[in-house]
Amino acid sequence: MSQPEALRELLHAVSSGQVSPETAFDKLKNFDYEPVADFAKVDHHRSLRTGFPEVIWGQDKTPEQIAQIIQALRQRNPVVMATRIQPTVYAQLRYRISDLQYYELARICAIVPANLETRYAGTIGILSAGTADLPVAEEAAITAELSGFQVQRLWDVGVAGIHRLLNNRQVIDDADVLIVVAGMEGALPSVVAGLADCPVIAVPTSIGYGASFGGLAPLLTMLNSCAAGVGVVNIDNGFGAAVLAGQILRTCHKLQNHLRREN
Repeated sequence: MSQPEALRELLHAVSSGQVSPETAFDKLKNFDYEPVADFAKVDHHRSLRTGFPEVIWGQDKTPEQIAQIIQALRQRNPVVMATRIQPTVYAQLRYRISDLQYYELARICAIVPANLETRYAGTIGILSAGTADLPVAEEAAITAELSGFQVQRLWDVGVAGIHRLLNNRQVIDDADVLIVVAGMEGALPSVVAGLADCPVIAVPTSIGYGASFGGLAPLLTMLNSCAAGVGVVNIDNGFGAAVLAGQILRTCHKLQNHLRREN
C-alpha cells in the first residue's frame, strides 16, 4: 500500500468509527518523518510531496544503519530501495533482512512485493555506450523499474561503432524518454538526441583514460551538446536520471488526467 493510500484508508477508518482519534494520532505522529536511533530521520512524506519515496544512499553508511532505515521505511512503503550497496555489505544486510533482494550490477538492494507491476504509461529507453558503463545504466534501469516504469534496455552502442546504434533505431523510436549513459568522450547523447523526438537525459560516467578526468570530460561534452533537448545529470548518477525520467512521464500522465476531466 502506498503512502497516499494508507493516509486515505486511515482517514476513512476514523470517519467510520473503526479507528479512534487517539489511535489515529499514534499512527500519524511519525507520519511526516520518523527518527531512527540517533543517526537518521526517515522522510515518510516524500512520496506525498514528490511521487517518489525516500531512497537510501548506501555508500558510507554502516550495514546496521542501512538495515534500521530499511525496517523503518518498509512499514509505510511497498518498495524500499538502497543504492551503492557492495556485495559484502549486502551479505550482512541479508543476514538481518531475509527478504531483501540484490541487483548486483546496479549495486541496489530492495524490498520488493511479489506483485510489483508497471504503474505508469510510457517507456523509458536506456542506452549505454559501452559495457563498462553498465553499472550506472543498470542503476537507472532498476530504479525506474522499481518505481513502476516500463524500461527498454540497449547496451554497448557507442559511437565507435555507430552502426550498432543505427541497427537498433527502433528502441529510440519507441521510447517516451531516453537515458543515455556514456563515458570516454561522452558523444553518444548528442547523436541520440539528433535522432529522437523525446527528451534525452545524458549521464556521464567516470569510465575513461586519464584525460577524461574521472568523468569530467564526458560531462562537459554533454553540457556542450549541439543537439537540442538534452538534459545532463551528474557523473555516474544513474539514480537521478531515472527519477528525472519518471517525473517527466508522471507529469505527462497528470496532464492527460487534467484534459480528460476538462473534456
